[in-house]
Amino acid sequence: MRRVCVFCGSAAGVRPDYAAAAKALGRAIGARGMGLVFGGGAVGLMGIVSRAAQAAGAPVTGIIPHGLVMREAGNGELDDLRVVASMHERKAMMAEMADGFIVLPGGFGTLEEAVEALTWLQLGIHRKGVAFVDTLGYWSRQMAAFDHMVAEGFLKPAMRDMALLAPDAEAALDALARFAAPEVPRWLLPGEA
Repeated sequence: MRRVCVFCGSAAGVRPDYAAAAKALGRAIGARGMGLVFGGGAVGLMGIVSRAAQAAGAPVTGIIPHGLVMREAGNGELDDLRVVASMHERKAMMAEMADGFIVLPGGFGTLEEAVEALTWLQLGIHRKGVAFVDTLGYWSRQMAAFDHMVAEGFLKPAMRDMALLAPDAEAALDALARFAAPEVPRWLLPGEA
């Protein structure tokens, strides 16, 4: 893996453990000689993970829609900040540039990005892993919701297994390095998603 995309909150959350997890992930990405692709904001966990990765020597690429540059305080400290026209273009570019995805705590946007990456994996659009960093059990309830989808017949067990859960940054990076995508038929081409 050369580059990892991190989905995370534009807020830092109420507990310092979330910021610590973001900082640890940024450092781990740099220590492994990898690059970071993220949403381009300078605030919240996005700002924390990007600054930590940059300080650790990682090349960092931020991708942010024009409309959010001012609102999320686009990170002007980056060597590579790409301003795009829409959220759709942002997500497509992040997915194209990354070799895997890590999900830190966040809100609706973070969850939507993670679930879209899982959906694209399920549809055969890409074959990249998605690992959730479960800081303070943050993603445990979401994993229970995925298990409920399986139990109710809306999600196949093999597809559920694609949502990887890791206790910390190092374990998440290790999980992505080991990830082997299940064989699925290609339902859509990248531009059709």
